[in-house]
Amino acid sequence: MTEPFDLNHWCAHHLQRVEQALDTWVSVDATADLDHAAPAELMVAMRYAVLDGGKRLRPLLVMAAFEAVTQGMRQAGLAVAASDEELALRAACAVELIHAYSLVHDDMPCMDNDVLRRGKPTVHVEFGSASALLAGDALQALAFELLTPDNAAVPASRQACLCRLLARAAGCAGMAGGQAIDLASVGRALSEDQLREMHQLKTGALLQASVMMGAACGDATAQARQALQTYGAAMGLAFQVVDDILDVTADSATLGKTAGKDQAQDKPTYVSLMGLEPARRYAQTLFQQALVALAASGLPDTRALQGLASLLVQRSS
Repeated sequence: MTEPFDLNHWCAHHLQRVEQALDTWVSVDATADLDHAAPAELMVAMRYAVLDGGKRLRPLLVMAAFEAVTQGMRQAGLAVAASDEELALRAACAVELIHAYSLVHDDMPCMDNDVLRRGKPTVHVEFGSASALLAGDALQALAFELLTPDNAAVPASRQACLCRLLARAAGCAGMAGGQAIDLASVGRALSEDQLREMHQLKTGALLQASVMMGAACGDATAQARQALQTYGAAMGLAFQVVDDILDVTADSATLGKTAGKDQAQDKPTYVSLMGLEPARRYAQTLFQQALVALAASGLPDTRALQGLASLLVQRSS
């Protein structure tokens, strides 16, 4: 008989693990074995950007996908290698570092020029633009350092696979490319296909990569990888649709960032294209697509992934 699943307990457990790992790895102490420790001022800005804030959805998706693809081993009484467990945690933190770096840079005056993020002043407001730029650069580099531990128990091929997944999601054919399209689209009317492409790159690529990196840490089958890729794509797009909805329905205190920003900057959104209620229905359609994909995965237990999908479309911030 399947044990009851408590999503809140599951999330709390993994959030604590991720938070502790980030606190350890984003620190001056973590660079103590290098020839020169990181400048303390830079590390303070990096820690400000990463710690004590954020939903940590991307790390949770990594851990949920990893657990889903290793659940069969656990049910058979087989142990999951400690090196795989650590690599999944490293992947979860690496994704969050990339996400944090992107927010630091996106908030800067040359991009979105925002002053509020995660309920506190943005990094460039708190530390200045130059320090914010360097903090973002350093967070990005640290993400790939985490994925390449000096550990013979982790095959180089697996490290390379994770680096490739994350680099593609963050680069010109992913997050950075989507942001470029976003900046070029201010004041322009986009078709639904154009808007979908922009958000699949800007937001969806990193969410999808989070799922696929968790799967890669657990040696997923081809069937599971295909299903999880579809799940990740649907959830990545749903996240942005909900973000567009919240931009016009929630206040800044609830969001932890400036509300109404997209409309004020005349940016194309799903709400401006479809209307509020059709956008809400579209988010539900994407949620159902994600659940169908999980059902076709062949994985024995996807309840954490299902629960995260529900949280994503029902979130209020």
